[in-house]
Amino acid sequence: MSKVYNVTLIPGDGIGQEISEATRRVVEATGVKINWDVQEAGADVIEKYGTPLPEAVLASVRKNKVALKGPLTTPIGTGFRSVNVALRKELDLYTCLRPCRSIVGVKSYYKDIDLVVVRENTEDLYAGVEYASGSPEAEAIITQAKGKIRPGAAISIKPISREGSRQIVEFAFNYAIKHKRRKVTAVTKANIMKYTDGLFFDVAREVAKQYPNIEYEERLIDNMCMQLVQKPHLYDVMVLPNLYGDIISDLCAGLIGGLGIAPGANFGRDTAVFEAVHGSAPKYKGQNKVNPTALILSAALMLDYLGETEKSLALYQAVTDVIGEGKDVTYDLGGKAGTSQMADAIIKKLGK
Repeated sequence: MSKVYNVTLIPGDGIGQEISEATRRVVEATGVKINWDVQEAGADVIEKYGTPLPEAVLASVRKNKVALKGPLTTPIGTGFRSVNVALRKELDLYTCLRPCRSIVGVKSYYKDIDLVVVRENTEDLYAGVEYASGSPEAEAIITQAKGKIRPGAAISIKPISREGSRQIVEFAFNYAIKHKRRKVTAVTKANIMKYTDGLFFDVAREVAKQYPNIEYEERLIDNMCMQLVQKPHLYDVMVLPNLYGDIISDLCAGLIGGLGIAPGANFGRDTAVFEAVHGSAPKYKGQNKVNPTALILSAALMLDYLGETEKSLALYQAVTDVIGEGKDVTYDLGGKAGTSQMADAIIKKLGK
């Protein structure tokens, strides 16, 4: 008897509903049996629940341990900096994984890109420890800094811990071993931020000694950006603190043709949430025209995580075959198909 997996499905808002439905149909066409626990979140549900992130969503993910999430709009003028960031923090999803791999048929200046960004998700400047200009907290820090900070400055705190650094670097090395990758590159700005980014490098060096079969190197973030533009094929798995990882993941997506084909996943100790990297694009809502590739490839990552590696590879192959043929694809990929029609083409490939 086939195993049935319980998975939380958060369709999202904006274009989320359409690409989530396309992805659900494609996943089911692989033959993997999933019991979808559908949960509402995002800007569209504030009036109904009083929050863009209802407690029922978190409870569902905590129970099922696996979720597939469509794009969510962060509402303007609420206490939420980002619904996505809040979700990661509430579930302690400390790792953000973003593979960036070239697909034949997608327009790009680069070919044969195969990079993996491993981004720390919970610390650094995204921890959200900020103090407004003129606040007692900011003024106290300015006084303590003894002339290093201009009067009236707003203050943001950049926490990087030994524990947080260790778990993200270990994830990067373990991923490299599991997926037969050759090298891990740690990236910071430790020449300037000697204590915070310096700590990240110190921990990365300690961890690297435990993995002698994986090459380890270090780069500074500004140089890394130039290197990726000039010679991206020199790199493999990159591990970075939160802010740098956010920037580099978009850069790498640009190397393969954009966010529309860039999958993503977030991992905690026993919980995983899979999501497209791109946003909710509300202006395209309900038009059946947006590219579902990023979320479908995120679902392929989910199948691999569930242990359905063969089905995951089959899904990836079906997606790349459809894009390579260039017929049943959306407008951004040079075709005239809608979201659902592209999903139909992928399902047909899976059937073959």
